[in-house]
Amino acid sequence: MREDLESLHRRKPPAPFPLTIVTGFLGAGKTSLLNALLRDPMAAGTLVLINEFGEIGLDHLLVEQVDGDMLVMTSGCLCCSIRGDLIATLEDILRKRDNGRIAPFDRVIIETTGLADPAPVLHTVMLHPYLMLRFRLDGVITLIDAVNGSATLDSHEEAVKQAAMADRLVLSKTDLLADGGVLRDLRARLAKLNPGAVLLDARRGKPRRRRCSMPGSMIRTGKFPMCGIG
Repeated sequence: MREDLESLHRRKPPAPFPLTIVTGFLGAGKTSLLNALLRDPMAAGTLVLINEFGEIGLDHLLVEQVDGDMLVMTSGCLCCSIRGDLIATLEDILRKRDNGRIAPFDRVIIETTGLADPAPVLHTVMLHPYLMLRFRLDGVITLIDAVNGSATLDSHEEAVKQAAMADRLVLSKTDLLADGGVLRDLRARLAKLNPGAVLLDARRGKPRRRRCSMPGSMIRTGKFPMCGIG
């Protein structure tokens, strides 16, 4: 018994899991990004918290359903819907992981609703006394609709906040723009709004560096490449 207690005292606490927030205004392309992420074998070991399973269309990616709202994807991703309180959802998945009721994950991605300011989500996790021990903020990914991005930024304060808080700004629907000047103006505006963010283009799936791929390149971790576009 004494040896067991000494072993317990010597045991180091688990390293915090990296946590990424995925946000973007309505129609910006979060659903497409999450679909791509859940297909990507490089995302194995990732737990994705989404708002509604029905919006993503997961039947063709599903391997099995485990324990209620927890799904296992063909890529090895775990997927769980957020039911009500985010804190309760995070505490529940940590409890299930610690008890061996779900496959172990090594990072978490949270999808916010299109109208959400990401700041309260970040505060919820990073200011909670238990969750701040189990998670570390790895970044905020914001999707921007290149076609309607400027108008959305003009009309909606939430969209401005989403862009301003991002570590990565991902431009979607750039292939639908006939006028290259619109895209240049939007990039310049985003660079002024958030000069520290990396700007990515979701159109090609492979930004300028050929070895970089979407969506893996958006996630800041050692097993994913880092790549941006000017």
